[in-house]
Formats: sequence, structure tokens, C-alpha cells
Amino acid sequence: MEEINVQDLKLKSLIGFDGNPLNGLIFHPDGVHLVYPLGTNVTAYNWSTKAQRFFVGLTNIISAVTVSSTGKYVAAGQVNYMGFRSPIIIWDFQTGEAVTNYESHMVRVESVAFSCCEQFLISLGGIDDGTIIVYEIEKKQVLCGSSSVKSTAGISTVLKAVNSRNKCFLVAGDNILRLWTLNKEQRNLQGLDTSFAKIKRKILCTEIDRLDEYAYCGTSTGDVLKIKLNFPADLAVQKPSSSPTLVGCFAKYPAKKRTSGVTVELYSKGVTSLRLYGDDGTMIVGSGNGVIELVRQKAQLKQQQNQKYKKFETRLATPTTPLLVAVLSADVESTVTSIQLMGNHTVLAGTVNCELFTLSVATFAVTRMFTCHTSAVYDLAFPRDYSKVFATASKNDVRIWSVDTLQELLRVTVRNCTCSGVLFSHDGSQIISSWNDGRIRSFTPETGRLLYTIHNCHNNGVSAIAMCKDGMKLVSGGGDGQVRVWQVNGTNGVLIAVLKEHKGAVTSIDLHRLGHEAITSSADGTCIVWDIVRYTRLSIMFSTTVFTSAMYHPNGTQLLTSGTNRYIGFWESLDGSLIREIEGSPVSALNSLDITPTGKYFVTGSSDQTVKVWLYNEGVPTHVGVGHAGVVTNVRVSPDGRYLVSTSMDGGIFLWCFPHDPDIEQPSSRCSNISGMSAGEQQTVRSRQLSLKKSMPIRKENISDISSAQKVMSVLADVGASGDGDAARAGSRGSLKICKSSSSIR
Repeated sequence: MEEINVQDLKLKSLIGFDGNPLNGLIFHPDGVHLVYPLGTNVTAYNWSTKAQRFFVGLTNIISAVTVSSTGKYVAAGQVNYMGFRSPIIIWDFQTGEAVTNYESHMVRVESVAFSCCEQFLISLGGIDDGTIIVYEIEKKQVLCGSSSVKSTAGISTVLKAVNSRNKCFLVAGDNILRLWTLNKEQRNLQGLDTSFAKIKRKILCTEIDRLDEYAYCGTSTGDVLKIKLNFPADLAVQKPSSSPTLVGCFAKYPAKKRTSGVTVELYSKGVTSLRLYGDDGTMIVGSGNGVIELVRQKAQLKQQQNQKYKKFETRLATPTTPLLVAVLSADVESTVTSIQLMGNHTVLAGTVNCELFTLSVATFAVTRMFTCHTSAVYDLAFPRDYSKVFATASKNDVRIWSVDTLQELLRVTVRNCTCSGVLFSHDGSQIISSWNDGRIRSFTPETGRLLYTIHNCHNNGVSAIAMCKDGMKLVSGGGDGQVRVWQVNGTNGVLIAVLKEHKGAVTSIDLHRLGHEAITSSADGTCIVWDIVRYTRLSIMFSTTVFTSAMYHPNGTQLLTSGTNRYIGFWESLDGSLIREIEGSPVSALNSLDITPTGKYFVTGSSDQTVKVWLYNEGVPTHVGVGHAGVVTNVRVSPDGRYLVSTSMDGGIFLWCFPHDPDIEQPSSRCSNISGMSAGEQQTVRSRQLSLKKSMPIRKENISDISSAQKVMSVLADVGASGDGDAARAGSRGSLKICKSSSSIR
């Protein structure tokens, strides 16, 4: 056999973006691209064509990203393990190639920024590093560095370069704001501290006006510091004439008159993001509670010298004074980490919940553009013979995604519960999900309406589910090790049999293509093949591992297993004897596997954050995909064999191009026109269907009919006290709050 060269798996697109880095969402100066991190990649998203490009090279979670003033360079830094230095990479935006990289900070890169002349890259280390490094891009060397720690202050987390002087930048943090000046000839940094007197503030974000006259700093207290930088009018002079001075702490005028002498309104949970809008001091403010406001500065009137204080005002006077007047306001329901202006009419806002919103400057109407899971994705499923959408299961919700538009089409939320498994019924009319509260819930695929709930399925939660092709029999596995078979009819579920063999939690279930057998894997190191017609055990397989996945080969003669021992096992389905074992990963456990419909290839996802494509008969890998920033939890091949989808522990969803040509017949869509008819006959049939649809009381939903432009959010109310039939009736009466948010979100 010829030696196979392992190649890189081509990444097609990413779903969502990482909203945790401060100012991680950047609108490129070319007016077309958005730059943001996700996983270990930096993504350049074309706003017009919806295409994505990726800047690769980092190996862990990205903690800081920036773009130069002209858009020539892109730079990013990451988090590394304790005791190791974190790399910083600079890419050329047009070519996507790495220009240079360096490692100077320990553990974490807190922030990075280009100088206005694009000659230097300034980087700020995290709490374990506490240094500032200036890197010269042309010579590809570190120019100088200094400590960012001050004995009378906390850690520094904010870095901002000034707009017109290429050797000056600001570093701010907990009770510290220092203006640094680079001396290139002497290769050192000189800093000037801002005096806050008795005021204590933790600065979370900083903006500098166009003329470098004032700096505006958002604080955790909920107000905005206005600081004069004291630069001379001559832009050729790099050094300020004196240390920066604090003008004042400002917040909003209260919307309503309050008693007890309160004259100022602070932003709840602090000011986490700022963006100047114009040269008159108008700002867009993002807060920790999700409120985004367009505020302007009100002209201050001098207080009369002989003003007398009221008798009841005996409390200590607050240093924050009212200055800002809210003009427009919106709520995005989570902490705002990035605010960008796209032209003069649109505001882009990124949140800590990994959601991207657009706001109209005229009305502040909010539109949700990107969404992403914020925690681990526990399961992934495609409908039968339909590759346009797929479903993911995570904490609190089940989501349906479009492969073409990469948009979230449906979200079904069950608060305070974790979805451990999800699948589509064979006809595509139901979404079946398993939850850690011990229930199995069925939803409609278009609107997310609750169809039925099976209560008390397992004691320690339902950990895995599978459904037969006829849609009448459902197999579930639980944390208690039991396997249960249910008879379902679309409105409820009835327990048929209980199979007790496993001593540990059931990790996966797969059914034979004929529907008469099922294989279950467990954390106790066993895989069992069951007869689900006579409800008996057919064979059992033992191994010194925690089995994470087990599947039938499409022809039904062999079984494929993966586990924490890093090996992939090939077994006979007839008697459970081991055929062979191959090493799936050199260092870490295998968490998921999937086989193509023909059985020629299979894919694996492992804890070393890689995705691999294998030849089944040869047992050798052909392609490896690297890019996840967390443990890979699921891998699935689309039914048409064109794409490979993988999910990870950090909530990332990666869409890869499957490297081999699909050698299967392309399945026809269930929503296509009737074949074998002329255009006139098809139009007649379609007219009859539309006329019949008007007289039908309720249309049966199907996943193939879902619109690629819809954005439906369904919230399931608490139905814990009701029975199976009551839960379904309660869902149809209004236990689901469905809001179509394609244009705006209230």
C-alpha cells in the first residue's frame, strides 16, 4: 500500500464569534470586512459577500486582537499554560500570511495595539506577566519593554494608542492611568501618571478623541472619566507638556427626579465599552447590563458661590457629577464588550454572550446578526437525507443552524436544564431532545412548539437517545446505566422495556439500519448489543477504557468504538469479537466518531482539539483539522457527504469541507417539485396544495420546510408539575413564548 500523506483539513466557515476579548470585534478600515476571533483563528468576514477568511497560527484561546490604522496588519495574542510564554502573531491582511511573531509575555497577552504609523506593535501582559513590550515590525525585533505594575495601584488591563503621535500610548487599569512615550534612540519607555487624588476607579475601557486632547475612560463604578492629555498643539511634538490631569467623573442626568438628594445616574455593572461619535463629545456607551446608549455632553453651568446646602443632605458628597444626557437607548441583554461604527448610520455591538448586534443610529433598532453557544456543545445531529440544516444541544437550549447562511434559525430554551442529546425524527417532523432533568422533550422543527414530554425517564438524567426509522420506538440511556425502550405516537411516550446491564452512565446509542438491534456504550468500559424486539442482550464487549462512542458500520457487519484509551476499536457485530485496534490520538482521548453513508471513511474528534478523517479499510488518517480552542465534543458528516461539522467544549462550531468526493447518489430534497411532470402540471399541483392548505386547521411542520431567513426564539415555561398530556396541551396554549426577531429585538 502506498504511503498516504496526511494533509490539512480545509476550514469552510465558523459559526459565531468570541465576544470575551475586550474590543475583539473590529470593523476593518476598508469598510467591508469584520475582524473577530473564534477558537484559535482570527476571522475576516466579508459583510457584502458573507465569505470568511482565516488567520491561523495560534494554538489556544485568543485573548486580544487588533487591526492597524490603515488595515494593513492584523495582530492577535493568546492565553497559554502556566509557566509558558504566550505568542503574538502579526499577519498581512491581504495575503493572510504571517509577517512575524514573538513570545515575550508569560501565560497571557492582555491587549495589543498598533501605533498610528504602523511601525510598532505594543503589547500588554496579563496578571502573571505585568510588562509592556514594544515590537518593531520592520526589523522584526523587540525594541524595549517596561513594567506596567504600580505599587499603589492594581493590575493594568487596557491599552490604547493615541491617534496622531506614533510614540505615545495609554495604559490603564485598577486605579491607574499612565501615558507612555517611546524613546527609540535610547530604547526605553517614559511614563507619566495621572493623579486621581482621593478618587478610586477601575478603568475598563478607553477612547481618545481625534486631536488627542481628551481621553474618556469607562469605569466599573458606572461613570466616565474625562482626562486631559496635555499634548501641545504641534503634532510633531511627541511628549506632553505635563502629566495628564483628571477633569472629572461624569455620568447621566437621572431620567426621573429622585428624592434623598440623588442627582446622578450611574450605569449598572459599569461602563464596559465606549465609542466616540463625532467631535462634539457625543459618545456611544455600552454597559455591563447590556444597555447601549447614545449620549451627548450637556453644557455645564457654574454653580453659585453662595449656594446653600439643604438640611437633609448630610451624606458624603459623591465625586461623580451629571454631564451626559441619553439621546437613544437599546438593550442587548448581556455585557457589551465591543462597539464599532460602520459608516455613520450603523453601530456594531459584540457581547460577552458571543452575539453580534447591529443598531441603527437614527432609531437604535436592534438586529441580531451572529449568535453562538457560550458553553460546551454536547450533541450534534443532521436530519435524514437533508444537509441544509443541523441541530446542536447545549446548556439551556437546542438550536437549529443553516449550513448556507451560518445563521441561527431556531432556538428552543429550557431554563436551568442542560440538553445532553438531540436528533430528528426519520420523517423530519420532530426534534427529539434529552435533558439532565430526566425528561425527553419533543418539539416542532419550525416554531419550536412543545409536542410532548416524557417525564422521569431516568434517575440521573437522560444521557443518550436514538429513534427507529418508523418513528414509533425510542431508545434512551441514562446516567444510572439503564437502557429503556419507549413507544411514542407523537403525543406521548409509553415505557415498553428496561434493560439493566451497564454499571456506568450510557454515553451513546446507535441503531442497526434494520431497526432490530441497538448498541450502547458506557463509562463502565463495556459496549452491549441489544435485541430491541425481544429485549435481550446479544453480545457484550469489554475494554479497559471509558467508551465515548459506538456505531454500526452502514452494512451492519462491524462495529466501531472510541474511548479514553486513545484507540479506535473494530468489532464483529455478530459475536462482539475484536478485529483490530488502531491508535486514534497519540496523547488524548477520543470523544466522538462518525461514519460516512458508504462506510468508506470515518471521522474522529479528540481532546487534543483536532478533527481527523480516516480510511475505514486501511485504518490510516488522510486529513487533520486544527483550529478548535477547546476539546472537540462532536463530529458529524453531512448526509450529502460535502461537509464535516465539529463542535467543541468552548461552544465553537466549525464547518469543514469534506476532503473526499462523495461517492453516493445525491438525495433529492423532500420539499422539491414532483419529478416526471411538466411545468404546467407542477403548477396545477402546487395550486391545489395551496388551496388545500387554507382549509387545513394545523399544518404539520417539517424540518425541510424551515426558512433560511427566519430567526425564531422559543422559551419553554416550567411544566414540571404537569403530566405528559398536560405538558403538551400547556405548550400549545402558551407555555412557549415565541418571538420572531428577524428585524428587531425588544
